[in-house]
Amino acid sequence: MVLHNRVSQKVLKERLAKEEFKRVTLSFYKYVHLEDPDAFRDELYKNLYALFAFGRIYVATEGINAQMSVPEYKFEKFKAYIENIPELKDVMLNIAVDDDGKSFWVLKVKVREKIVADGITDPTFDMRNKGKYVDAVRFNELTDDPETIVVDMRNHYEYEVGHFENAIEVPSETFREQLPMAVKMLEDKKDKNIIMYCTGGIRCEKASAYFLHNGFKNVYHVNGGIINYARQAESLNLPNKFLGKNFVFDARLGESIGHQVISHCHQCGAPCDTHVNCANDGCHLLFIQCPECAKKMEGCCSEACREELHMPIEERKAKRRGRKNDKKIFDNKSRQRMDALMQK
Repeated sequence: MVLHNRVSQKVLKERLAKEEFKRVTLSFYKYVHLEDPDAFRDELYKNLYALFAFGRIYVATEGINAQMSVPEYKFEKFKAYIENIPELKDVMLNIAVDDDGKSFWVLKVKVREKIVADGITDPTFDMRNKGKYVDAVRFNELTDDPETIVVDMRNHYEYEVGHFENAIEVPSETFREQLPMAVKMLEDKKDKNIIMYCTGGIRCEKASAYFLHNGFKNVYHVNGGIINYARQAESLNLPNKFLGKNFVFDARLGESIGHQVISHCHQCGAPCDTHVNCANDGCHLLFIQCPECAKKMEGCCSEACREELHMPIEERKAKRRGRKNDKKIFDNKSRQRMDALMQK
């Protein structure tokens, strides 16, 4: 069989829309040595394809990182298959908190150099020496102490729509930028209790190992990340210390965890936590847009994009030709650069 998708995105989305069964969105990861990532990838693809699973999975010698959508009626078979893979024994399946079943529409399994791009080149770095896991109960206990430092190991646009109470933001766009920045920000706090967290646990687990590698003493990370914390807090009736929405890297672009809206529309400033991609195919900037601005701007991030959206298709293609969008995530500088590009 062909071990990759050969159907257009349009057709795949149409097929998803016609499905009459529910899907379960989930994620899992594991840092584990894989001797032959290519062979592991091929075997994984064949079996997941047979289960009608969709998703985005990265495989590397250091392990696996998966975000997936599985038919509900095949979930037990999927779970049994994953549990029977020796390298994935005892892996945690993180079920989405706020799920519409439309998170993915195609299966992609790729071999990468690392399952999380970290920029670490020191050969003495060892992922086996990592911080201590904390569950929701222990997280709440530790953070009741004002001396505990909570560090958000996600990107700035993830932090913007939701984060834990009093969490420190490490303002960056990539994890590889963030690791050395975080160490520098807290270099005089090496004896403090430090708890790191991320969406599902994969980034904060590596960050905890990196902090220990750099001389920090009391490092913790949230087991299963925000997703697992939210499920545990609800099931155990614990105070939920997460404020706002948890950004996710699939078609949903977010799931509600807290009951607050802590961010604002990037165009009018109204309270809003809905991420969208600019409707102009020559831009696709990721930004926050309220319903009123979405209607007024026709889903575009700027007047320049809205004007381009209405140009004849050939003219739009000509304007996009050779254009290099070096950044597709909103901040004030990216907006200015995009507007300048549109004027050319």
